Amino acid sequence: MGRAFEFRKERKFKRWNKMSKVFTRLGKEIVMAVKAGGPDPANNTKLRTIIQNAKGAAMPKDRIEAAIKRASNKDEKDYEEVLYEGYGPYGVAVIIETSTDNTNRTVANIRSYFSKSNGSLSTSGSVSFMFNKKAVFRFAQGEYEIEELELELIDFGLDEIDENEGEIFVYTAFEDFGNMQKALEDRNIDIVNADFQWFPTTTVELPEDQEEEINKLIEKLEDDDDVNQVFTNMA
Repeated sequence: MGRAFEFRKERKFKRWNKMSKVFTRLGKEIVMAVKAGGPDPANNTKLRTIIQNAKGAAMPKDRIEAAIKRASNKDEKDYEEVLYEGYGPYGVAVIIETSTDNTNRTVANIRSYFSKSNGSLSTSGSVSFMFNKKAVFRFAQGEYEIEELELELIDFGLDEIDENEGEIFVYTAFEDFGNMQKALEDRNIDIVNADFQWFPTTTVELPEDQEEEINKLIEKLEDDDDVNQVFTNMA
């Protein structure tokens, strides 16, 4: 993956954390996790992870608790996680992760964004085969030594570990998420964020003007309330 991915990941976090809708999105994720596994974070790994991410994004405690309580309301909306795949201009592959209570609305909006950007929404599997889905953990470096952590975590599925501007990024295979999460928690490491990312197996280089067109499409997608994350194979 290399440092280019780290820098891109850092920019993504900065952009994501600036989005005004971040708390709403996290609240929706909390509702889904509670409905799927109950309101107790100790017994609901997914909920524990989302609460941890919410705290890392500075989501107020009362909003986290309100989202957990809201999930117990039978009138609360049910959300579905849907993955969309497509091609932006210049053949750039795009993956969009969404959480929606209305798939007809979501797919219509996403198709419109692609169409207006000279791209196209594709069928399931048409793009994702060009990516590897990995778990990514982020935490403050503090006193941790990367070399020592690497030796400690290798048996828990560690693929790669690196540091960027005082933060450590730990990468592992999708199926090793639980093992790595437990390994970090057992070491009392205060995880700021843990999620899944799609990493392209190969990337495409574009001139600056074409790259800007792709970034405009990404911004349109990310501004949609149903969209959680957007990934491309642009270098």
